[in-house]
Amino acid sequence: MPLVRHSDIRAILLSGFTAGTMDIGAACLIYNVGPIIVLQAIAAGQLGDRSYSEGATSAVLGLTLQWAMSCLIASIYVVAARRLPVLNRRWLASGLVYGVIVFVVMNYVVVPLSAVGKHPTFTTRTLIGNLLAMFLFGLVISFIEHRRPS
Repeated sequence: MPLVRHSDIRAILLSGFTAGTMDIGAACLIYNVGPIIVLQAIAAGQLGDRSYSEGATSAVLGLTLQWAMSCLIASIYVVAARRLPVLNRRWLASGLVYGVIVFVVMNYVVVPLSAVGKHPTFTTRTLIGNLLAMFLFGLVISFIEHRRPS
């Protein structure tokens, strides 16, 4: 049996693009910056600090990376939910927990291993904002997976 079935693709793309786009908007609100800066910050994972001087090119790279990561994160949940039906039965709790897992992995594994190369620092306000954004991220994925036909 394939890891990802053809029937999973729609849920993965819909939840990945939706959660990823909402995450960009949340970052704009949390850090009070425009989407170009957020997208360049994402691209900085590949380009380092030069991302901020690359203009639209790095913003497009950032959007591509954001959506690719979001679809990958969604695919992990969709495959797990197929193997663990409790994730669909308890989609609300599962989505919240998944959001926390994504927060920890992205901030304490992915970002430090990227060209940014350091652990992020948070104020109380940005920590709460980021956790709320990741709760929403996980909930979008779990809700879409929960609602799709079996």
